[in-house]
Amino acid sequence: MRPEGARQDDTRHGGDPGLFGPGSVTWQLHGDPVMWIGGVRALYLQALHPVAVRGVMINSDFRRDAWGRLMRTANFVGTLSYGTTQAAEAAGARVRKIHRLLGVDDPELLLWVHCAEIDSYLHVVRRSGIPLTDAQADAYVGEQRTSARLVGLDPDEVPGSTAELARYFRDIRPELAAGQDALTVDAFLRRPPVPPALRPAREVIWRRVAALAYDSLPPYAHELYGRSSPPPETVTYRLTATANLLRCIPDRLRWRLPPRHILRAMDRLGQGTRPAPFALRTAAAILDGPGRERHDYGANGGDSRRWRTPG
Repeated sequence: MRPEGARQDDTRHGGDPGLFGPGSVTWQLHGDPVMWIGGVRALYLQALHPVAVRGVMINSDFRRDAWGRLMRTANFVGTLSYGTTQAAEAAGARVRKIHRLLGVDDPELLLWVHCAEIDSYLHVVRRSGIPLTDAQADAYVGEQRTSARLVGLDPDEVPGSTAELARYFRDIRPELAAGQDALTVDAFLRRPPVPPALRPAREVIWRRVAALAYDSLPPYAHELYGRSSPPPETVTYRLTATANLLRCIPDRLRWRLPPRHILRAMDRLGQGTRPAPFALRTAAAILDGPGRERHDYGANGGDSRRWRTPG
């Protein structure tokens, strides 16, 4: 069954739609540039699990190869989202092999990394103005069980809805802390080392992205890190404004950057499969009727933007 609000698949070219396909919420959302902010938020959140972040510190060279690590992660997510089934399964097999070799294949830690990532993507996407119904948000979380399988998790043990995801974070909250490793990640994300020629870009662009990612974290994360954030309404305004600015960059220009997963998928499946997150707005508007949208940012600093259905 096609997820609520997703667009009709266009596979007239006879290509492989991959693990998700154009009818999925994942396909529509993962092409939006605000996902980069969501990815940085995920790093901040993941660092709050002392055991998980210790594994990163021991087994990763992120401080020496931060950009390479970021691009490898983006390539992995892009392959899973828009690549062929064979390419996605092969990428998953490589990641599972690396996890085994490094001894970081503990299911509990993999689950934490997965949930922090999916929560961050969904949170930032909704808070930056892309309208998703609750059903569409649940569909997205459920779809990401496929991604969880590829990194070595049992999909049945992974949250499949926003309610299950929220329950997971409530249960794991007592285990989280901002030790020295987390503070090292925080300092690195705020001011990563770059060549002299890129320092102006770091000050103008990266610091804004990192600040937005941090500010969009839940209040308990701010308390653990020991740094406050602006009021939720201010964060939401800044996040939406920045996201809209990023969206002014033509899709075709952004998507031409390596590894070009989206353009390759469109060549494979047809131009009608072009990702368009705001196409989901139509379904929400029809379901809710005029004046029914409700912006719910709650006490957690902006859990989501929700469009409630009647009844």
